[in-house]
Amino acid sequence: MNNPFAEIEVRLSNIENLILDLKHQPKQVSTEQTEQLLTIQQASQFLNLSVPTLYGYVHRSEIPYMKKSKRLYFSKKELFEFVKAGRKKTVSEITAEADTYLKEKK
Repeated sequence: MNNPFAEIEVRLSNIENLILDLKHQPKQVSTEQTEQLLTIQQASQFLNLSVPTLYGYVHRSEIPYMKKSKRLYFSKKELFEFVKAGRKKTVSEITAEADTYLKEKK
């Protein structure tokens, strides 16, 4: 019959090794956690706008932002989408959309 204390010691050693392996593995961070939050100064530099202009957009709710206590935060991803949403279509893109729309109506 095996010594129960020796068996417990082996199991504890295995658990310790597993914990050490987990501790030394590189951490995998989800994409949501890596989303970069910007302060108003960083957002103004990113958008190439003055801080007062940015405050005006926030006041009129024209730009996506988050507020915690008295501080404003901006998601870099959302700011990029905000800028992309202002893109104007070219004449050829509008023509192609019109042609597609007319073909669907037939």
